[in-house]
Amino acid sequence: MAKAKERGSAYPIVFLTLVVLVSVVALTLIDGVTREKIAAAQRDEIKEMLAALFPEMDDYEFDEASHNYGILTAGQPVGRAFMARKTGYGGAVDVLVGLETNGTLRGIRVISQQETPGLGAKIIEPAFLNQFSGLSVDELALRQDGGAVDAITGATISSSTVVDAVKEALLERLGEGGE
Repeated sequence: MAKAKERGSAYPIVFLTLVVLVSVVALTLIDGVTREKIAAAQRDEIKEMLAALFPEMDDYEFDEASHNYGILTAGQPVGRAFMARKTGYGGAVDVLVGLETNGTLRGIRVISQQETPGLGAKIIEPAFLNQFSGLSVDELALRQDGGAVDAITGATISSSTVVDAVKEALLERLGEGGE
C-alpha cells in the first residue's frame, strides 16, 4: 500500500514536468517562426518614418558602428537619422531624429512613449513634432527656457523629455565629428 502511495504522489510531478517541457518546446518553435517577421515589421516601420522625414529618400543605409541611418537620393547622401531615448513622466520615450547634411534638424518622429493619455501623449501629434523642423542645436529648448519649442499645455515634463532627448543625441552625434 505504501508503494502505491509513492507512485501516486510521483504522478503530478511527472505530469507537470511534461507540461513544462512541451510548453518550452512550443514557445521556442513559435519564437523561431515569429522573430524574423517581427524584425521585418520593425524595419518597415522605421523605413516609413524615414520616408516621412525625408520624402525624397530613395534608399537608406544603416551603419552598425554609429547607429546612424544614412539617407540617400539617387545614391547621394541627403541626410541622416538616428535614435534618441530619454525617460519621461510615464517611462521611456524613443525618438527618431532626422538631420540635414548641414546639421539642422529635418524633423523628428516619436517611435514609442508611455506618457499620460490625453496630456503627455500629445508629443506624438504633428502640432508638437513639426516645431522641430529646421531648428539648430542652439534652438533646441522649450520656449520658456529660451528655445524655439512650445511645450504642450499640462505636459511640460513630456515636452521637455523629447527636447532633451533630441538635443542630447544631437550633441553626441555632432561631437563624434559629424556635421
